[in-house]
Amino acid sequence: MKLLFYILPIFAGIAMTIQSGVNSQLRVATNHPLVATFISFLGGILAICLLLFFSRQPLPPFSTYPAISWYKFTGGLFGVFVVYAVIFSVKEIGVANMFVLIIAGQMFTAVIMDHFGFLGMRESPVTMQKLAGILFLIAGAYLVNKK
Repeated sequence: MKLLFYILPIFAGIAMTIQSGVNSQLRVATNHPLVATFISFLGGILAICLLLFFSRQPLPPFSTYPAISWYKFTGGLFGVFVVYAVIFSVKEIGVANMFVLIIAGQMFTAVIMDHFGFLGMRESPVTMQKLAGILFLIAGAYLVNKK
């Protein structure tokens, strides 16, 4: 089962890469990045509705939601920003350039979040090995983006 925790993110990365191409084509077809973002999320909402409908897992009672901190509802806003940023930039800079920059941003943020334990993450201090990894990643981003 632990192997699934390593394989699933790889497939998520594959899906995100394919999604960027599909959404880029949607942007071209609509000639509007915000409309393309809306349509992309509408498809996602429909998929989630179907999954919830066919899921055998009971839904939390409505009384649960008011007790949830406001910021925990903002994940979708970040998702909209990511999809819009991808739709807006992928056609201009290419898939590889865009994703290496996204990954560099993710790694920088992830190391800070882990170091300080932000948002309930398990604390994992920054080490020289992690800093070297980030520097190599930034160097890789530079080499991928270099003309």
